[in-house]
Amino acid sequence: MVRLYRQMGACLLLILGSFFYCASPKKPLSSQSQDQGPKAPVPPVMETVPEPVKPKDMAKTDIELEKILAAYPQYFDKILKQKDEYRVQIIYTKIDRQANNQPVFTDYRYNLNPDNYFYPASTVKMPTALLALQRLQELRIPGLDKYSTMITRAGHSGQNEVYNDPSTADGRPSVGHYVKKIFLVSDNDAYNRLYEFLGQEYINSRLSAMGYSSAQLIHRLERSLTEDENRHTNPVSFYDSSGKLLYDQAVQFNQQPYQARRDFLGKAYYKGDQLIQGPMDFSKKNRLVLGDLHQILRSILFPLSVPENQRFKISEDDLAMVRRFMSQFPGESRFPTYSAPDYWDAYCKFLYWGSEKPPIPKTFRIFNKVGDAYGFLIDVAYVVDFEKKIEFMLSSTIYCNSDGVLNDSKYDYDSVGFPFMKHLGQVIYAEELKRKRTHVPELSTFKFSYEK
Repeated sequence: MVRLYRQMGACLLLILGSFFYCASPKKPLSSQSQDQGPKAPVPPVMETVPEPVKPKDMAKTDIELEKILAAYPQYFDKILKQKDEYRVQIIYTKIDRQANNQPVFTDYRYNLNPDNYFYPASTVKMPTALLALQRLQELRIPGLDKYSTMITRAGHSGQNEVYNDPSTADGRPSVGHYVKKIFLVSDNDAYNRLYEFLGQEYINSRLSAMGYSSAQLIHRLERSLTEDENRHTNPVSFYDSSGKLLYDQAVQFNQQPYQARRDFLGKAYYKGDQLIQGPMDFSKKNRLVLGDLHQILRSILFPLSVPENQRFKISEDDLAMVRRFMSQFPGESRFPTYSAPDYWDAYCKFLYWGSEKPPIPKTFRIFNKVGDAYGFLIDVAYVVDFEKKIEFMLSSTIYCNSDGVLNDSKYDYDSVGFPFMKHLGQVIYAEELKRKRTHVPELSTFKFSYEK
C-alpha cells in the first residue's frame, strides 16, 4: 500500500478497520441512470398533481441564428416547427479578436427561455467542480490543496464512504482527481463526493452570490435518497502525503428552505414499477438554466470577460487544469485508464459529433460539459480548431421524449437528440469556417500537453 496508509496506520486504519470502499469510474455519461430501466406491466394509477405552470412567453430568438438554422431544413425543419415540444434552446457566441487578441463576444439565441425548465443532468458537475477548487482556496490551510488525500466518511443515513481510489496512481482520493473524472467521462460518483464536501448551502449560496439566482443543486446523482438525506452531507477529512490531518469537516446540514417552484414534465412516469398518469414533479430536482451554464463556461475560458463576482476564486494552475481536463480525450488519460470500446475520443462531446465515434484530429478540441437524463440532452461547449484558427461557443438543450413517459428508459436520443446536436455543431462550424476575421485569433492559451 502507498506510503499514506503505512504512516496513517495508527491514526486512521485502526478506525477504519477492515472496511474499504473503492471508488471506480462510472460508465454512464451522466445521471440518466436515475431512470430505472424497462418496467414490468403494472396497471397505471392516477396521482393528483397541480396543473403545471406554462412557461412565460419570454423566449428570446435572434433572427441571425434562426436564419442559419432555417437554411438547413434537412436537419432542423421538424425541430423548428415543433420547438416547444422539443423544448429546444440554443446560444451561439461568435468571438472576434481585436488587434491585441482581446476577445469580443456576440451572442445569438434561439428560443432561449429561463422559465422553460429542463433537467440539467450532469451539467451541474461543472460549477460543483469549480466551487470545490474555490473552497480549498478559501480554507487557507497550509498544505491543503487539490492533491491532498480526501477521505469521505458516513455520518447520516444514505451516506457511503471512500477511503481509497484505485483509479489513481497511488490509491489516494483527491479533489483534483474527482475534477478530472468529472470532465473526462462525467463520473457521477466524483460529483457526489464534491457535492458532499461542499454541502448544499455552500453550493447554492455561492452560486446565488455570483448572479446565478435560479440555480438549485439539491441532490446527488445516480442515488435514490430522501430530501433529508440530500440535505445532509458527509463528514470529510483531508490529509497530506505523510498522513498528517490537515482539515476535518463534520456532517453538514442545509436548513435553508428551497426556492418555491412548479416544474412538471411529461404526461406519465414510472415510480418503481408503477405507471403514474400525470406529469412528473421536478420541483425538488436540480435546476440550472442554459444562459447560466453558458456564462459559467465563459468564466472558465475567458474570466476577464465576465463581471468580477462571476469569476471563480481559483488559482491560475487550477484554471489551467480544468481547461485541460475539459478538452482531453479519455484515451489520453493514464490514471484513470479509459479504453475503447467503452470510451472514445468524442465521448461526452455531443455537439459536432453526436453519438459518432471517429478518431478526432488533435488540432480540434472541444472544451465542454454535457448532460443526458430524462430525455434531455445538453451540451455547453467552446470549440477550437487550432489549424484553421476557428473558435466559438455553442450551448444547447433538447428534449427527446416523444411518448411523454418518464423513467421508462425509452427516449429518442439516437433518432432525434444526437443527430440534432451533431448537425448543430457542424453547421455552426461551417458558418465559422467561411466568415472573414479582421484579426486571426492567437489560441496558444488553449493548447495543452496531455498524458499520452
